[in-house]
Amino acid sequence: MGNSILEVKDLKVSFRTEDGVAFAVNGVDFTLNRGETLGIVGESGCGKSVSSLAILGLLPQPPAKVESGTIMYKGSDLLKKTDKEMQSIRGNEISMIFQEPMTSLNPLYTVGNQISEVIKLHQDLDAAQTRDKCIEMLTLAGIPSPEKRLKCYPHELSGGMRQRVMIAMALACNPEILIADEPTTALDVTIQVQILELMNELQRKFNTAIMMITHDLGVIAEMAHKVLVIYAGRVVEYADVNSIFDSPLHPYTEGLLASIPVLDDVKEELNVIKGMVPSPFNMPKGCSFHPRCPDAKDICRTEQPELYQAGDRQVRCYKYSSLW
Repeated sequence: MGNSILEVKDLKVSFRTEDGVAFAVNGVDFTLNRGETLGIVGESGCGKSVSSLAILGLLPQPPAKVESGTIMYKGSDLLKKTDKEMQSIRGNEISMIFQEPMTSLNPLYTVGNQISEVIKLHQDLDAAQTRDKCIEMLTLAGIPSPEKRLKCYPHELSGGMRQRVMIAMALACNPEILIADEPTTALDVTIQVQILELMNELQRKFNTAIMMITHDLGVIAEMAHKVLVIYAGRVVEYADVNSIFDSPLHPYTEGLLASIPVLDDVKEELNVIKGMVPSPFNMPKGCSFHPRCPDAKDICRTEQPELYQAGDRQVRCYKYSSLW
């Protein structure tokens, strides 16, 4: 596997509902290397979070079902692990910072109780050592007066402090992979910068591989080494971060970047991608993006394009195939 620590191949996840079967993830592939940050971007509902939950084995089954694919972690397929085996990996070797700390942290337990629970589950430490470890992690996360914060309940902390507690919990066992699902959502800009700087610093210290799930392209530009662009459950572009921002290839990626407001560019209206994301119960025939694509041709409306190799990147668009 070389320097890679996680390889996801042809991951397909469906959900059974009263309206039928919907594919939230439909053939996602990517590789995560040690010490690398992979940014995963796309509109809400495109399959970003579902992919991460599949990696951790946290999808509710039913209604969810992993239809196919492999998730190779250090040479072993996570999809073939038992619940007990996943418990030893989850929170220990692979951790996650969830999207909203106020709903992820238990309001009935103190910060110290919740961090120590993770440590007790995966590390052989006595009570005094566990408390010292909690203080150490809160200090690493940039929380002042950590001894005092151990006794606080989540509602007594600010949004930025709660997010730092989530980071402290996620890193308590020095995981090899950290999945961050919208880690700066609902935080003001100053706190966002502090959280991102903290994650960068901890990555340098522990050589942690990070999956950064977000719709904020500014966060991607700041954090990511590689970028995976997902649309309607499929990867549409996969490249290094400089290539994505300097010369996006897929029309959807172009649209996302064009939608970023430019402060010194005075316009009456912001650029938008016309149309709506298709319903997973009524996906269009052919390329799922063709109803919104300004470059669509007849072939785009009838056949789903493959993920083509375009130089050192991959793009799901007929413009980069011999068929265009």
